Amino acid sequence: MVLCSPQNPLQDGSLKPASWSLSPLPPSWYRGFTLFLTFLFYTSYHLSRKPISIVKSQLHRNCSTLIRPPNLNGTDNETWCDWAPFDKDNYQTLFGAVDNSFLVAYAIGMFFSGIFGERVPLRYYLTIGMLLSGLFTCLFGLGFYLNIHSIWYYAFVQVRAMNGLVQTTGWPAVVACVGNWFGKGKRGFIMGVWNSHTSVGNILGSLIAGVFVSSAWGMSFIVPGIIIASTGVLCFFFLVESESDLLARILKASQSRIADLEIFSSPGQSNSISSEPAEEHTKAISFCGALRIPGVMEFSLCLLFAKLVSYTFLYWLPLYIANVAHFDPKEAGDMSTLFDVGGIVGGIVAGLVSDQTGGRASTCCVMLILAAPMLFLYNHIGQYSLATTIGMLLVCGALVNGPYALITTAVSADLGTHESLRGNSRALSTVTAIIDGTGSIGAALGPLLAGLISPTGWNNVFFMLVTADILACLRLKIVYPRLQHFYRIPNCLWKQRQHNNCSLGAS
Repeated sequence: MVLCSPQNPLQDGSLKPASWSLSPLPPSWYRGFTLFLTFLFYTSYHLSRKPISIVKSQLHRNCSTLIRPPNLNGTDNETWCDWAPFDKDNYQTLFGAVDNSFLVAYAIGMFFSGIFGERVPLRYYLTIGMLLSGLFTCLFGLGFYLNIHSIWYYAFVQVRAMNGLVQTTGWPAVVACVGNWFGKGKRGFIMGVWNSHTSVGNILGSLIAGVFVSSAWGMSFIVPGIIIASTGVLCFFFLVESESDLLARILKASQSRIADLEIFSSPGQSNSISSEPAEEHTKAISFCGALRIPGVMEFSLCLLFAKLVSYTFLYWLPLYIANVAHFDPKEAGDMSTLFDVGGIVGGIVAGLVSDQTGGRASTCCVMLILAAPMLFLYNHIGQYSLATTIGMLLVCGALVNGPYALITTAVSADLGTHESLRGNSRALSTVTAIIDGTGSIGAALGPLLAGLISPTGWNNVFFMLVTADILACLRLKIVYPRLQHFYRIPNCLWKQRQHNNCSLGAS
């Protein structure tokens, strides 16, 4: 009895019904399940990054407003409630150094992560990354229980820098998984919804850290560390990287069953099934080859400035709210989650609009233009009332994170499957890593500059953010001439004057 056509279903890129008949579930189920799992995985990545921004306001506090315990040793009445070494006047610079040790390591590691991601099974790659990230996140929290007060421990010996390296395993791998399962049709909307994992992770990380920040801030790191390590275990047992990976598992399981049946079959009977799926002979794209794809460099530089703004908010917004609006650490952390709520809406809207108009670049440009005055207004009127604070945080979050989300998801996936690659499917992880790695340079610069500039006043910090936002938009303007065809930027009226045969349906 023939259970499967001997022709390999992967050789011509099609999925044969006979092959799928061996699967207990339809391919659409695996597609949805992969989307859910990768959402969960990267939520845990961001959940483990967020606690440091919440704990900052606990490590250095205004001790004059607190009642000092009578049995506390020491004579410094101004810093008795602070955690050394963050009890000095240079505490903001030290916070910037701790942030930067993570972000610089992340930016450097990202360029290499995509190269490894194209050559290592994504399931193993993600599993190892999440387990190690959980370990290093917990080590930061152990500094509280071990009473460690060395800046070098928190910046390096505590492996905050190493945590930055292992966190780079996440983004290229999850984008590659989703790109393997979903085509370009509604990629912007699907990835816009899916990319809300970034904001969901930030929100959950803020809420979890806020529960422990005032009593035992070490648990603000240990609990997220345990969560991301647990999702690493889930990844190892349940992630299906692609349709090819699924078919390989199906055929392998079927061969095992056939081997068992042959033990009981007569010598003259034979059961045929396709052999192991033929390996793809397409060579993984090189780093320089990925850079030559039209649009990669331009969008990478745009993301550098967009991510500078986003990550400055990620790491410094709770402290800004605590200092300017005079909230306690937990209230400031909870209020900062509204920026991420706005980011969820902004990412979905950006993806939906870019799908409908066909203009990824133009969608980003419009949102960046609107973000600049909103940042200026938030700094000047955002703290006038609770309603104003909530409204401005939601609007700024949507306009800042919308372009960031679109570039790191749909744009990266589009460029990773660009027509110039001629069907080479082994470029998605590398392209994603280049774009996000360049953006991560901005993510490292933003918090560092905020730490250096904030002692001179928060107005100067927001001036830096507005300038970066404008520079991100300017980088997109030079991308138009090269990507008009690929992204179908809506300039039909201009083309009609010259050719009278414009078609917005060109891809």
